[in-house]
Amino acid sequence: MAELFLVRHAQASFGAANYDKLSELGHEQSRELGRALKAQGIRPSAVFIGDMVRHRETLDGILQGLEMEVEPGIHTGLNEFDFTDLLNAKYAGQPGPENMHTERKSHFRTLRDTVLEWEQGGIPGAAESWADFTARVEAARKVVMDPDHAQVLAVSSGGPIARLIAAQLDCGPGQQIKLQLQIKNCAVNRFVYSAKSVYLHGFNETPHINAANQERLLTYS
Repeated sequence: MAELFLVRHAQASFGAANYDKLSELGHEQSRELGRALKAQGIRPSAVFIGDMVRHRETLDGILQGLEMEVEPGIHTGLNEFDFTDLLNAKYAGQPGPENMHTERKSHFRTLRDTVLEWEQGGIPGAAESWADFTARVEAARKVVMDPDHAQVLAVSSGGPIARLIAAQLDCGPGQQIKLQLQIKNCAVNRFVYSAKSVYLHGFNETPHINAANQERLLTYS
């Protein structure tokens, strides 16, 4: 069976004017993950990313650690949903929670409640519906999980990764956001698959993190 290593991007720039780029720590995380994957003997035969800057920068660091040069396939189904648009749509015409875009605790508490509402068909002013989001993630899955490849590496974001896992495990409503908020930066989610079947083989793994570097390298946003 083929293997998919589905990686969440490294630490981005939360609270900055442009979230969609890695922090200095994020660049280090991605390189360290690449080195850890190399030590495990992983040599992907195909690589995919979304078209977000943080996906490309994370892949660049991983490939540096793997000592590989690969041109990735790009699929927008791996892109994160627009959480800023979603929050703004929910609170259009009314004040939202204080610091919901800049303070982590407020942001993720508000995002959790908003995604639950979005999943149930709410947030009508959002640029993307829940149905459209789930459809594009499934479209990406079909491309990325090509059984002709022995090992596939894909870099995505927490939302699409959690959606793919929740769909594979046939989770009920409300479970995706619970999965999403657990996924660490540069965490690896493993699948084994064939043309006929798919199995989740590992969730939220961090082979690049140990007791000596955990305090510095372990992040969630």
